[in-house]
Amino acid sequence: MGVNKRRTSLERLYHRYLENENTAAFVKGVSERYLMSTLARLACGGRPVLRRAATMAVGFIGDFSHNAILGQALIDHDRGVRLLADSGIRRLWRRDGNYRQQQKMALLCRHNQNGQFAEAIREATELIEEAPCFAEAWNQRAVAEFALKRFEGAANDCHQTLELNAYHFGAAVGMAHCYLQLDEPFAALENFRRALALNPDLEDIRGHVDLLERTLEGK
Repeated sequence: MGVNKRRTSLERLYHRYLENENTAAFVKGVSERYLMSTLARLACGGRPVLRRAATMAVGFIGDFSHNAILGQALIDHDRGVRLLADSGIRRLWRRDGNYRQQQKMALLCRHNQNGQFAEAIREATELIEEAPCFAEAWNQRAVAEFALKRFEGAANDCHQTLELNAYHFGAAVGMAHCYLQLDEPFAALENFRRALALNPDLEDIRGHVDLLERTLEGK
């Protein structure tokens, strides 16, 4: 009982979520008790369980303006914080722009998931023309372009994604794969390393780095 009394409200909500996985109740409880500025502060300091709770809350409640909070949490000393930041930031990247633009983003993501790459490129291009600073629109267009083997265009869109969102490890990975297809292994290695610096838990990318480093040693 003494331990529970010392828990903050946020920690109690977090532990309750771990027991029942009721996202709506967690979001409602946090929204009623905490400002985003407070969650941002808690995500950056304090004991690990509090950082985990705050990081998860930002992932559920925040929007793209809170990108840096989760971007910094990706390199937290605590693996639990890092994993929550990874899942949360991927959702956050789609919450830029206004409501209608977010709906267009959801549509073009479905196109990519369903293998409708020409439709995804069309939707992404329209969204980019309307909201050129929507980083995820550039990234989703890059995904579709890569699938259609338009590697130069995909690499350019990955680059633009990173210009707009410096925490976008996915775009760094995508650009690395583009450079591999374009037979530019040194550029690929540089971008794989960039992705790992942003998100150290990308274990499959660590394998790519190790392989490329061994391959390029004699060049």
